[in-house]
Amino acid sequence: MGMVIAAARTTTHHGTGPASAVELASRAARACLAQAQVSPSSVGVLINVGVYRESNTFEPALAALVQKEVGINLDYMADPAPAAGFSFDLMNGACGVLNAVQLAQSLLDTAGAERVLITAADVHPGGDARRDPDYPYADLGGALLLQRSAEPGAGFGPVSSYAGDGPTDTEGYLDTAAMGSDGRSRITVLRTEGHGARRAALAAACTAGYAREHGIDLDRTLVVGPGAGERVQGEGEPHTAAPILGYLQAVAAPRPRGRDRLLLVAAGAGPSAACVSYRPEGW
Repeated sequence: MGMVIAAARTTTHHGTGPASAVELASRAARACLAQAQVSPSSVGVLINVGVYRESNTFEPALAALVQKEVGINLDYMADPAPAAGFSFDLMNGACGVLNAVQLAQSLLDTAGAERVLITAADVHPGGDARRDPDYPYADLGGALLLQRSAEPGAGFGPVSSYAGDGPTDTEGYLDTAAMGSDGRSRITVLRTEGHGARRAALAAACTAGYAREHGIDLDRTLVVGPGAGERVQGEGEPHTAAPILGYLQAVAAPRPRGRDRLLLVAAGAGPSAACVSYRPEGW
C-alpha cells in the first residue's frame, strides 16, 4: 500500500510580492523532501492538483513549473529512467488530492514509480486573497510524498468516489463577458446558500457508505472531514490542500484511544465526494 513518508503545508505573504501557486506548491514539496531526507531525483512522478492560480494561468501545466522549481529530473540525459521526473496536473477541485492518491497507489503497486509527490496549492488570481473579502479560499499550499509501505496493513486503502444528488452549488469560473482588461486578476466563485451544510451531509453519507463498502468500524476510526482544515489566518478556507491539512492535524495530535486508522473525506463541487482509509505505520 502507498504510505505517506512526508507531508507539509505552507502559507504565503512571507514576502512583499504577490502570492504564487507555483511558489507555494514548490515550497511545500521541498519541505516534504527535506523531511524525508531524500533528493529531488528520487521522485518518480509529481502530480499537481491545485485549481486557482496566479493570473489565471493554465498553460503550461503548473506541475511542470513546480517540477522545475523543486529540481526534479531537469536533465533527461542524466536520468532517463522510465517515469523519472514525470509530472502533470490533475484537476478535480476539493477531491483532487484523493484522486491523486488513487493514481499514486496504482503507480506504486505496479512499480511505475518508487516515490510519488502530490502538491496542492491555490491562490487568488490577483495574488492576495486578503484583499478580496468575497473570495472564499485561502492562499495555501500542501504536499504529500508517498512510497510503498513495508508494514502489512499500513498505508492507504482503496479510494472511492461518489456523486451527490442535484445540481452543483459551487462554481468557479472566469466571466469573460465582464472581465474587461483585468481578467487575469479576477475569478468568479458562486456558492449557493446552505452549500456548507449540503457538503457536510454529502461527506457524512459517503463516510457511512465507504465504511459499509470496505468493512470499516467507524468507532475505531478517526474521520478527517472536509472541514478539518479551518480558515487560515482570517484569509479564507483551504480548498484543494484541505485533505493535507487535515492529515497533518490528525497525525500531530495525540491519537484518540481506540482509534487505529484515519478516514480522509473530501467533498466539493459536482456535487462530488471521495473517501480513503489510511493507517500510519505503528498504529
